[in-house]
Amino acid sequence: MTAPVRLFVTGGTFDKEYDERTGNLFFKDTHLRDMLELARCRVPVEVRTLMMVDSLEMDDHDRELILAQCRKCEQDRIVVTHGTDTMEVTARALGEAGLASKTIVLTGAMIPFAFGSSDGLFNLGAALAFAQSLPAGVYVAMNGRVFDWDNVRKNRDIGEFEEVTP
Repeated sequence: MTAPVRLFVTGGTFDKEYDERTGNLFFKDTHLRDMLELARCRVPVEVRTLMMVDSLEMDDHDRELILAQCRKCEQDRIVVTHGTDTMEVTARALGEAGLASKTIVLTGAMIPFAFGSSDGLFNLGAALAFAQSLPAGVYVAMNGRVFDWDNVRKNRDIGEFEEVTP
């Protein structure tokens, strides 16, 4: 049997809800278990919610918590759901920490899952596949692509992740 993948939830657009009365986005609960079921995921996944925050509100303390949970995690294959605005900052913090024996893949969504037309389901599936197949290291997986932690940025002009060019 395949070893389970640990999935750490931190919030981000994946899990945002829309308040029709106020027009605001907010967090209620994670959608990850529903997403795994909808996708008919057959990979053993253990889901743990660490926080439910917008990545623009994430601070160094939050990143230290993510790092500590990755360090003490029994699984060597980890997926972290994360808001896209500061995903590369967290990836860099994890990559610089030198978690040499673990494969950690951060992923997110540009559109909330609750909206029905989210890219999140595809990104989650890709992240799970990358977490199982890539060698130890820290990666960002978005839109079917995977990037090394030290060579990725979000291009806000086009709304996509890309390699950092020298």
